[in-house]
Amino acid sequence: MGSFFRMIRVIAPVVFLVTCLSSASAQTRVNTVTVDGNQRIPVTTIVRLIDAAPGAVLSADDINDATQRIMGSGLFETAEIVPVPGGLRVVVVERPTVNRISIEGNQRIDDEDLLPLIELSPRRVYSARQAEADAAAMSDFYTARARLAAVVTPRIIRRTDNRVDVVFEVSEGRVVENERISFVGNRAFSDRRLRRVIETKQAGLLRQLINSDTFVPERIAFDRQLLTDFYRSRGYVDFTVLDVTTQLSRERDATFVTFNLREGQSFDVGAVTVSSDFPTMNLDDYRGALRIRSGETWSPSLIDEQVNRLERLATRQGFDFARVDPLVSRNDRALTLDVDFAIVRGPRVFVERIDIEGNQTTLDRVVRRQFDTVEGDPFNPREIRNAAERIRALGFFGTVDVQTREGSASDQVVVDVEVDEQPTGNLTFGGSFSDESGFALAVGFSERNFLGRGQLLSVDIVSGGEDRRAVLSFREPAFLGRDLTFGLDVNFAVTDFDDASYETETLSFSPSIAFPVADNARLRLFYEIGREEIFNVSPDASPILDAEAGSQIKSSIGYTYTLDRIRGGLNPGRGIRLTFSQELAGLGGDTEFLRSTATLVAQRDVFNEEVTLRAILEGGNIRALGGGTTRVIDRFSLSARQLRGFSSRGVGPRDTGAADADVLGGNNYFALRLEADFPLGLPEEYGISGGVFFDAGSLWSLDNTAGLALVDDDFELRTAIGFSIFWTTPIGPLRLNFARPLESNPLDDENTFDITLSTRF
Repeated sequence: MGSFFRMIRVIAPVVFLVTCLSSASAQTRVNTVTVDGNQRIPVTTIVRLIDAAPGAVLSADDINDATQRIMGSGLFETAEIVPVPGGLRVVVVERPTVNRISIEGNQRIDDEDLLPLIELSPRRVYSARQAEADAAAMSDFYTARARLAAVVTPRIIRRTDNRVDVVFEVSEGRVVENERISFVGNRAFSDRRLRRVIETKQAGLLRQLINSDTFVPERIAFDRQLLTDFYRSRGYVDFTVLDVTTQLSRERDATFVTFNLREGQSFDVGAVTVSSDFPTMNLDDYRGALRIRSGETWSPSLIDEQVNRLERLATRQGFDFARVDPLVSRNDRALTLDVDFAIVRGPRVFVERIDIEGNQTTLDRVVRRQFDTVEGDPFNPREIRNAAERIRALGFFGTVDVQTREGSASDQVVVDVEVDEQPTGNLTFGGSFSDESGFALAVGFSERNFLGRGQLLSVDIVSGGEDRRAVLSFREPAFLGRDLTFGLDVNFAVTDFDDASYETETLSFSPSIAFPVADNARLRLFYEIGREEIFNVSPDASPILDAEAGSQIKSSIGYTYTLDRIRGGLNPGRGIRLTFSQELAGLGGDTEFLRSTATLVAQRDVFNEEVTLRAILEGGNIRALGGGTTRVIDRFSLSARQLRGFSSRGVGPRDTGAADADVLGGNNYFALRLEADFPLGLPEEYGISGGVFFDAGSLWSLDNTAGLALVDDDFELRTAIGFSIFWTTPIGPLRLNFARPLESNPLDDENTFDITLSTRF
């Protein structure tokens, strides 16, 4: 051990001396700097990157740092600093410049869409790091379009003068489809019902034509919110989406998406009370304004509706800064939520101004009129949120962001609205088919934001063998700056039905005004003037039609009242829609009548919303005025949609004494349709479900039978039963009806099968 320590005492000074000599020899005094290899970059630029003053002494670490600064400039592929007597020698290899940029292999996406994503540009220094970033940006672009297998690889082709061509080689791969969408943790609602809620769809038979079944990552976040809204509107206040897992198939051309859910329990409304911080407020008025009762299913939208009602009432009564806070008490044993609508004093804050940005085409006033609040009004956060939803509902903008910030004073608020416009026009070419008019070619144009004014302009032209129509429609939703919808419709139609011994031609001009009269209720007032002509009446036609032939001018006024509690209702599983209309003709013109029609739709979902029950009752009456009679062009007829199992214009009064035995129409009609829609148990990707129906109806009554004994215009009931097949296709939801008449007249034209576009209520 003693010899070991003696060895250390001898070696340590030697090591210290060698280290000092090495450090001294590594010091370099910089008197001169020479540069080799630079072609475009000035020597002064490189010397500046070294950052050494003349006569400075640099260590090896200093020289290494200087080398890193030269490389960090991004101007050189390689750089080396070598100490030489009297200074430094710098050897560099410059990065090449970009000569040309091209994209190869892309077929599904055009260069015009990909080139804006590339940061590299010609005549600039090439950067491999930037090329990789540009390739990643293009890959993300493909991913957003459901091509997760797409690969973008940057390549360079060296040219003379230290230039390179940059080529992005694209392998697009196949579109990634949602092969299966499943749910875990759902007990109250089936997978089939929840798939109808979300925006992402499962690939079906027509996957090549349907884009919604492709995988879009950004859509998943929206689906989470849709599921949350769906459950909470049905009382599941604790519902949450725990996570969403997405697995790719081995071929990377399909995904398997799984939503992991926690439903919780469904809660009902418990006790409902109203309290106030304002001593002069009459709470009986506010209790009477509520439209909520104990025992109904809890829903956030139901609570919001009551809050809006109470706040509007408070504003009308002069309580400008009143705010309604719903205070909720939870009863887990009874599964109820008690709510106290507390009317409190809000802060005295005013709206200083509303700033709108991002609208290049849409006028500011189109966005501004969605606010019930204007500059100088008391600030109400709830009203601002409601306005943001109304702006989104316009459909003019892809994104809408509404934020608030402090204004010029602590009691002032500025509302910032930022929008991103999206296309609002639509041009269509195609064909249509109906059992009334057969095949027809159709051309349509519509613009929902005409000239950026929020107006609707549409033109539709249909030309078929039996029916030729042209319709021009215009809508101004804020006429005179108020909640008035001004409408203007011009219609031209010519009919030549195979089963009729006459032709008709109508030309009409109709302005209208529509406005809300209550929650979910609107009233439309209209005036119509037009020419109606019955011509080319067959010699074998009924004398009744012969007497009605000719041209007449119709001038009429009328109204339509609509109460819609299906789309605007708070109960998601049920609702009604009532429409009542009357038209009075005789304000000038040649024809005088009063026509009344009504339609009532009642709908309810049962069996955990798997089955939809629906009842539709409609009827009408037309009565001639001034001692005249109605004409076939004004009387009612029943279509195959109103009374399944029978052809359009296939039932009703006929003149059996005439050779053609035309249906003459009727002054009265009614139709009742009872329906049930339900799944068939087929694989959901088929997009096929089923239904059963029972229809009943009748068409009767004429003003004048011209003394013809063979005309029977009495009430006679027709009934039919059948089943339907619903098929979701790219052109819309088709409905195939198979019907069997139960009660009919031997003269009726029966129709046991028809195809229509399914109506969504």
